[in-house]
Amino acid sequence: MLYTLAGGGTLCGVAALVLLIVSTATDFWMHYRYSGSSANQGLWRFCINHKCHAHTMTVAFWDATRAFMLLAVLSCFAGIVLGLSAFTNGTKNRRVRTGGIALVLSGFLALLALAVYTGVTVTFFGKRFLDWRFSWSYIIGWVAAILAFAAGVFQLCAYRQTSAALPPPNNPES
Repeated sequence: MLYTLAGGGTLCGVAALVLLIVSTATDFWMHYRYSGSSANQGLWRFCINHKCHAHTMTVAFWDATRAFMLLAVLSCFAGIVLGLSAFTNGTKNRRVRTGGIALVLSGFLALLALAVYTGVTVTFFGKRFLDWRFSWSYIIGWVAAILAFAAGVFQLCAYRQTSAALPPPNNPES
C-alpha cells in the first residue's frame, strides 16, 4: 500500500512540477485587447503584436506572484526528490512524510500566487481593459496547484499507512 500511495503521490508531484514550470515560464496568463491589437501578459513580460517586452515597473503583486510561484516550483521539486529517495533504500517514513509536507506546501504557495494574481487582475485590469480573459498558462497553474495538493495528500497517507502498520516496539515488562 505504501508504494502505491507514495508512487501515486510522486507521479502527481512530477506532473505538478512540469505544469508549474510551464505556467511560470510562459507569457499567457492574461489575454486582452490593447489599442485594437491582441496582447498577452505573463509573469515576466508582456507581448503586443507578437513583440514581447519585459515588465518595466516593479509592482508588489508581480514580485509576490513570481516569488510564490518560484517557491512552489522549488518546494515541489524537493517533495519529488524526497518521495523518490524513499524508494531507493527501502521505506523511509520520515522522507515520505517530509516529501508530502513539501508537496502540500507547494500547492499552497501556488494557490497563494494565483490568488494574488487573480485579485489584482480582476480589480485593476478588469476595469482598465474591457475585452480580457485569463489564458491557458493561468489555468495550468490552477491544475498544478491541485495536483501538488493531491500529491502531498498521497504522500502523507502513505506515511500514515506505514506508521500504522509498523509493529509496536518490543518492551519487556519489568
